[in-house]
Amino acid sequence: MGAVVQKAERVGSPRSRGGKPVGNITRGTTNPNRMRRLDRWLAGPQAWRLRVAVEPLVVDLGYGASPATAVELFERLQAVRPDVRVCGIEIEPERVRTAKALERPGLSFHVGGFEIPVPGNPVLVRAFNVLRQYEEADVAGIWRLVQSRLAPGGLFIDGTCDEIGRRVTWVALDAERPLSLSFSVRFGSFELPSEIAERLPKALIHRNIPGEPVHAFLQAMDKAWLEAAPLASFGNRQRWTGMCHSLRDAGWPLQDGPARWRLGEVTVAWDAVAPR
Repeated sequence: MGAVVQKAERVGSPRSRGGKPVGNITRGTTNPNRMRRLDRWLAGPQAWRLRVAVEPLVVDLGYGASPATAVELFERLQAVRPDVRVCGIEIEPERVRTAKALERPGLSFHVGGFEIPVPGNPVLVRAFNVLRQYEEADVAGIWRLVQSRLAPGGLFIDGTCDEIGRRVTWVALDAERPLSLSFSVRFGSFELPSEIAERLPKALIHRNIPGEPVHAFLQAMDKAWLEAAPLASFGNRQRWTGMCHSLRDAGWPLQDGPARWRLGEVTVAWDAVAPR
């Protein structure tokens, strides 16, 4: 498929203008199982949001040229809430037309953008590798627009990953504010944890410079990883866990614990890494 990519427009209005979807066509590149690390987080520590939701509506926003990851999200979340309803949204009509063949009860595909043109308010919205094409100045407006559509207790996840999901980062936001920044890596895919900086979300990708909190956190990860080198003889899981213990002991507000660390994952409070 030829790439059809527009220069991102500034997103400021809370509604699409004249019925036009809010946003721009993305490159659409994706791969099966690319989002597994985030999906594991949604079906794990965030599963309670689906379980208590009055309407278990989930949106995969900008799923790309292939609907594979939207189908995977639906199947994974069915294990949490069998009556979950997943809506894949794409701004490019041909991608939606192709995906329609995979529709089934609980899974549907729709043309739209950040305005999320589906009935109801989603409890989870996943937008992965979507905001990377926008200017940093556009991010806050896009966040507010999606946040305004969330159900009570809902969560918006703005994330980025590499082509096969080995290095993944995401920001989680509720209806009011950003809550956390998460990192998830496949062991053996890096020498230093800070290499994941190339996959930081748009709000942070240009902030990995001295003086910015996210830079300080990445440097602290590297330092703790190197200091945990003696644990490498027991495996990278133990070394990563040792790194996370050191980060917590140093005062970084980690929001998870060893059960998540063993997966190559760590989540830190947004206030500790937010741009200055």
